[in-house]
Amino acid sequence: MTGKSPAASEKTMDILLWRHAEAEDGMPDAKRKLTARGHKQAKQVARWLRKRLPADTRILASPAIRAVQTAQALELPFETGDKLGTGANAAGLLGAAGWPHAGGTVLVVGHQPTLGHAAALLLTGDAADWSVRKGALWWFTYRIRNGNPETVLRAVIAPDLV
Repeated sequence: MTGKSPAASEKTMDILLWRHAEAEDGMPDAKRKLTARGHKQAKQVARWLRKRLPADTRILASPAIRAVQTAQALELPFETGDKLGTGANAAGLLGAAGWPHAGGTVLVVGHQPTLGHAAALLLTGDAADWSVRKGALWWFTYRIRNGNPETVLRAVIAPDLV
């Protein structure tokens, strides 16, 4: 026996939901690129993130150009996946991230309304219509506290605040 409580052996997991930065208007939707302001927003949040992300963070991005460009601002390897695209849903996004049992840290770069639905689902159990600002980041942690699973909102960061 190690002396650790059952809760100590449970995996914790962090998930960060990062909405793509400001993008051009137009069609097709998946080909929209970041504006000059959007590139600046992505760089601001990426600079904040690089100081805080664990080295083994898994980074997932929607295949839409604006999400890929936002993820590229981190200058770290990332994967793209259709379960994170413009037609994604909250449950599919969280499943792709392995929430909450994969452990470790996963950063997801995606879109509204999916990210807002996922944020609401994480905190309330209901995929309600919450709004995540362009370029903003929401950071959640799953943990076991006193034998009970809980999700904690650790930070909400907007590009103009970093």
